[in-house]
This record gives sequence, structure tokens and C-alpha cells, in this order.
Amino acid sequence: MRLKFSGSRVLILGGTCELALCLAEYLIKAQLYPVLSCRNKNGRQQIESSLSAFKEKFETVYLDLNDADSIKSIFSQNNQPDYLVDFAQSNLESLIASESSYDINRYFAENISFRAEIIKTAARGMLKKRRGRLIFISSAAALRPNPGQGFYAAAKLASEALYKNLGLEMGSKGITTVSLRPGYINAGRGENFIKQNKKITRAIPVKRAIEPCEVAETILFLLSESARSFNAVEITMDGGMSAGKLIL
Repeated sequence: MRLKFSGSRVLILGGTCELALCLAEYLIKAQLYPVLSCRNKNGRQQIESSLSAFKEKFETVYLDLNDADSIKSIFSQNNQPDYLVDFAQSNLESLIASESSYDINRYFAENISFRAEIIKTAARGMLKKRRGRLIFISSAAALRPNPGQGFYAAAKLASEALYKNLGLEMGSKGITTVSLRPGYINAGRGENFIKQNKKITRAIPVKRAIEPCEVAETILFLLSESARSFNAVEITMDGGMSAGKLIL
């Protein structure tokens, strides 16, 4: 099946993560134009090095979850995205009773309040075109967190609510949303966790973790016209792990 797309410019938040870089390659090969966000010069160098085979087929933009002014720079009049894929997530894995008030407030400001500003701005730009698609990369941990993931799960659920309601409110105007909940992935922190807890794959009916390419291919499909009827919904992609009781 050849996928068709109604736009070309894809803004990727959290563009330095392994999944985002993998997705960028798939987008370029599908003749889409990824715009990957990074927080600093090192992040930009990481993106450019990873995508060195695709020069002039992507770009990078500065976005800091602590800097509200950086939002303006990525939504200039002539650079409004047709799509947004949101991998952005700062880290706070800690027992709830042990964390400082300062870090809790900062974490939720970055991952909920700041995200609300971004998707609000993105949706307003898409409204002028009467079309747009926003995909939030959540996590299966939103509903089944491990100990220490309480803040992470709370931020994911709150963000899912923002995306869901945006799809409800603007679906009739051609702007739709999806939240994707991957399970354990052979990438980044997930890969390290699997290596340290090798028995975890026994709890997954397919007996393996998800590969980054599978996530990228799923997102590419969700951006396509073939998936246009998916809206304001959460889709779990965890090999069936959340469908039954955890057995190790």
C-alpha cells in the first residue's frame, strides 16, 4: 500500500531521541520534510550527524521546555507545520514521597503547561489551512507505571487529555489527534531497562520488545490519509502486555 499525505512539513518535538531520529529517516524516504527540535548546540550536532546522509532534506530548530520564547521561533509565519509529532519528555523518575516540591513543579510546568502552549500554537497555525495532524508519543506506563514512574505517568495522562480534547474540539475543522502508547522499546532508557530486567519480555505475549522501526512505521501510517478517521484516541502498542495479568 502506498501511503498518501495531505502535507509535507513535520515538526518533531524531542528530535534528538533515538525514536525521533529513526522516524525522520522514514519521513524523508516518504518525501516528507522533518523539522527536529533540539535544546542546544550539542543536540543539533547529534541530529545532523545521525541524518548526515540526508543533507538539505531536514532542518533543526531550537526548543527549550524552560523557554516559552522559543515557541515563537518554531512557528513563524512561513514555517507552519502540517503535522506535529511529540516525543518531548524531560526526566523525573523518583518515588513520589521523596521528591522535592521544586522539581515536581518544574517537571509539570515543562511537560504539561509548556506542551499546552505548543499544541495551542500549532493548532492555530493549522486552522488557517483547515487541516493538520498531531501525534503524541505517550507510553503504556501511563496506565501501568512501574514504581518510580508516578510523575512520568501523570504527565503522560495529562498530555493525552490535552491532545484528546484538541481532536474533539477541532476535528470538524480538519485538525485531528492521536496518542500512541508504546510499551517496552529497544531504544534509549527502555533498552537499558530491558537489559537490566531480562525477565520482563516474558510478560509480553509476543515475547519481545518493540523495535524502533516498528514505532516509526506506525507513526508514518498515522500521519497518512489512510488513518484520517483515527481522532481523539489512545492506541496501545505493547505486544499485548497490557491485555492481561503480568506473569513473570
